Amino acid sequence: MVTDKLGSYAAAKAKLAPGVEHRRHKGINNAAEASHRHTRRREKVMGGFKSPRQAQRFLSAHDQTDAIFRPRRHRLSARSYHHARQDAFALWADYTTELSA
Repeated sequence: MVTDKLGSYAAAKAKLAPGVEHRRHKGINNAAEASHRHTRRREKVMGGFKSPRQAQRFLSAHDQTDAIFRPRRHRLSARSYHHARQDAFALWADYTTELSA
């Protein structure tokens, strides 16, 4: 088990998992922390909101549009990426036309 240097982890580990090796180091769990990078970036956006609920409402809607406009580039060829972006902007134009009518 790898944790940061918070003292209470040792006591909890001794109680819950006494046979597990415990390593306390500042940067050793960077792989685990990196998996939270996208959430952390979203939390930065939350700074302008008055409550966590309001931020969650915004972020849930933002995630849907983000998925449309930012396809996973590393999984696509340049041609596929170009077509995905064209499709996204065409969808967006249709949605906004519907909403404004």
